Amino acid sequence: MLKITLKAARMNIGKTLKDAAREFGIHYETLSNYETDSTNVPRTFFIKIQAVYGMPTEYIYFGKQTDYVAALKDSMMKQEA
Repeated sequence: MLKITLKAARMNIGKTLKDAAREFGIHYETLSNYETDSTNVPRTFFIKIQAVYGMPTEYIYFGKQTDYVAALKDSMMKQEA
């Protein structure tokens, strides 16, 4: 199953960083940090994701965005070979 990042989930519904952060009840810089590395997001944030983004958490990648991008590139290169 292909998962998407927190940033992609936010962008898919057309919300700005500030708008989404407001709905989560956090500062937009905090949300930006979560989008960069969602390894240890607090439970209070985690349980609001479906309500704010309209998608189950199992479709969202939790971890470092750089790791996600590297894995995606690796997967694409394997498919091309």
